[in-house]
Amino acid sequence: MARPLVLIGAGEFAQIACEYFAHDSDRDVVAFSVDRKYLAQQELAGRPVIAYENIEQNYPPSDFDVFVAIPASELNRVRTRFYRDAKSRGYQFATYISTRAFVWRNAEVGENSFIFEGNVIQPFVEIGNNCILWSGNHVGHRTVVRDHVFVASHAVISGYCDVGESSFIGVNATFNDHVKVAADNIIGAGALVTRDTEPGRIYVGSPARAVPDKSSLDVRL
Repeated sequence: MARPLVLIGAGEFAQIACEYFAHDSDRDVVAFSVDRKYLAQQELAGRPVIAYENIEQNYPPSDFDVFVAIPASELNRVRTRFYRDAKSRGYQFATYISTRAFVWRNAEVGENSFIFEGNVIQPFVEIGNNCILWSGNHVGHRTVVRDHVFVASHAVISGYCDVGESSFIGVNATFNDHVKVAADNIIGAGALVTRDTEPGRIYVGSPARAVPDKSSLDVRL
């Protein structure tokens, strides 16, 4: 029997995650949780919203699991901060894989990850912890998606690729076989990535080129 679940976050993604967990999983979502300074409502989707600072008192890790339902804000840094903090408090994490996704039997998906409908994840793929794959992506055989990555819709990641930690992959981006995406990259919508990238850069265009300004870590998504 799956343990009841608290969603960390109360924005649009948290509400979407609540829908998917409630109607396409065995998880019972019992509450939302946000930083006290952002606690603007007491109830959401018929469930209480509590201050994250009090989460252990209200929903102890001995009895409840969590899912950090925060999108790619600050290049995934906000979601990662909550994920690491909840882990340090002793929580276990839910992972959601849509029943309408195709995930081959030996693909691996880490904790606190969310795989929307229409994703195709081929043999020997590794999806890390704290990753979000929005709807309709293709992840080719032997590819590794490292921790804290966000992949928007309809990206094509070919075989033997390596997507670096904390990167953001935009809608309709395409990657050739064997491409290594460095950590902290932003790959723009529709980009065609044909060669390895450098850490902390923004890539746009077809073929993709790094933009001159190395300010990807300051971009709010």
